[in-house]
Amino acid sequence: MAEQVIAREKPYILHFFTTQKHFSPFDANMASDAGYDSVFTYTDVALEDVTGLVQDAIFSRGPRGVWRTGIFIGGRDLDVAMEMLEKAKKAMFPPFQVSLFADPAGAFTTGAALSAHVVSTCLEHFNSSMKDKRVVVFGATGPVGGCASIMCAKEGADVRLVAHSNVEKTTKLAEKYSAAYGVSLKCVDGTDDAKKAAVIADAEILLCCAAAGVRVITTEMLQNAKGLLVAADVNAVPPSGIEGLDAMSNAQPIKGAEWALGLGALAIGNRKYNLQKKMFQMMLESDTNVTLDFLSAYEVARKL
Repeated sequence: MAEQVIAREKPYILHFFTTQKHFSPFDANMASDAGYDSVFTYTDVALEDVTGLVQDAIFSRGPRGVWRTGIFIGGRDLDVAMEMLEKAKKAMFPPFQVSLFADPAGAFTTGAALSAHVVSTCLEHFNSSMKDKRVVVFGATGPVGGCASIMCAKEGADVRLVAHSNVEKTTKLAEKYSAAYGVSLKCVDGTDDAKKAAVIADAEILLCCAAAGVRVITTEMLQNAKGLLVAADVNAVPPSGIEGLDAMSNAQPIKGAEWALGLGALAIGNRKYNLQKKMFQMMLESDTNVTLDFLSAYEVARKL
């Protein structure tokens, strides 16, 4: 009797591109835990490398293998990640098309989780949308702050990027994002404590997306912000970015500014974790190729 040969499904493979010297262990862990059998990493990847890497990844697997192949784009720069994502899309054609997911430094999923958490808090606790809410963003020149700014603006908020050292640079960034994503972002001067306090005094929503371990907002600065509804801080490394806001806070009053509700880094981080896992699973479970960026992340975050 001839021996029966049983065809084995090809494994799920993720190719991980980053512009950095090292790939992110966090992202590699997330991909493996979501269900990828193998995660292959490529460091110091330049934009001009993307086409060759993508095509090298897709041509060897056949239609069924392509369906089980994904490409993840890391790095640290929002614009570069989006350019790489577009380059990867253009490198493919039917039937050689794989799923793509960009999330540089976890900024897309963190920004989406942050923004969605703010939106849900406003709705649940103040029965209000984000439309026309005055939002100020510290650390807006970083990828998390940039993403959150755009997402809040798309919800109809009046978003202001706070310049902590270079007003001209932040103004240009606001203009660039406004043109690229069809929103209206403004720059405000926050180059010293008095100016930061003045900016905060007029805010209804405060987002702190500055570098880890840096105290940006003090309790004293919050005292005149009597119209403040929600303040969120993505910094989990002590000291907190916003004084009095506990990392575990999930819409609890802020110590020293109890009229406002705080969203802490670990509460936001839990949502970010679930969101990134869900997006990897979307790549694995979809019967067609999907392309996921920070706007996709926000749509998923709102549903979650």
